[in-house]
Amino acid sequence: MERTDHPTEWDERSTLLTMLQYTRDTAIEKASGLSDADAAAAPLPTSPMSTVGGVLNHLRWVEHSWIENRFVGGPDLGPWTDESPDQEFLDGAILPLDDIIAGYREQIVRTDALIEKLDLDDRSVTPFRSGVLPTLRWVIMHLIEENSRHNGHLDILREIADGVVCD
Repeated sequence: MERTDHPTEWDERSTLLTMLQYTRDTAIEKASGLSDADAAAAPLPTSPMSTVGGVLNHLRWVEHSWIENRFVGGPDLGPWTDESPDQEFLDGAILPLDDIIAGYREQIVRTDALIEKLDLDDRSVTPFRSGVLPTLRWVIMHLIEENSRHNGHLDILREIADGVVCD
């Protein structure tokens, strides 16, 4: 897979969507090739839910939550419950890594299809607690931030798992 952070056009929308895709591709690359056992390992004693599979599964469900559920008002299909609010991390430690990657790729296709129909200034149907309805621009930037932060976690987890250092 060739990753790039250079958009084909230099307008705001193209730049944002290129950066979003770049952070997604980076996360998948950092996880790819690990065994299921290594993807399920939680090597950080103070972060028992920090597994490669858990982080990647979290990124998939965060995208669902922000775009399909909150932004356009679709049902919340996430695995979390009041009793287990971090269930996507727990599931990611037991599901096969190939299934997690496939689920994330499917989510990306659904997200991109929804974003394609929207303008950056469109407002979410679900407000923040403050009552403000965020723009699609903000949500995309938030997803980039979320992915980038967790890509740092994936760097550490992957290096601990098998010594591989990804760009």
